[in-house]
Amino acid sequence: MPLLEHKYGADKCYMFENNIFPTTVTFPPTSQTLLLQSCCSSWQNVSGVNILAHLHQEPKVKGKYDNVKTIVNPRAVFTATVHGLISSLRGCSMVDRNIARMYHTRAAVETALTPDQLIYDGRLLNYSPQLIPNVNTVLRESGLLSEDNIK
Repeated sequence: MPLLEHKYGADKCYMFENNIFPTTVTFPPTSQTLLLQSCCSSWQNVSGVNILAHLHQEPKVKGKYDNVKTIVNPRAVFTATVHGLISSLRGCSMVDRNIARMYHTRAAVETALTPDQLIYDGRLLNYSPQLIPNVNTVLRESGLLSEDNIK
């Protein structure tokens, strides 16, 4: 939050670009994804989606409305809807996608896209050294993995 407040101002609404990473498209393994498969094999029996396994996103369609996600200071918002803010103290700023963005790992929205039309984005892999042990800890502490299952 301090970075956003410094760059865009405090008491604002911050809007983040929505990026769709389809779970319905599979790519041949790369050296990076093979490493993830070996480190996270114990996750196979846990329900849900491994976001590190889905690194190709749907391209943005120019001129098409795209959902955004927002972070707000509730004390600075007067009227809100599920789709955004109607009235706030200092308005909203669209956060530069190089600072932060929303990763939406789900079924494809643009179902007619072929795999070669998706765009590789390996940015999440930068966080895997911290993310993987933290996920293992949460899965173990919640009883979804036993200590000897974590690899």
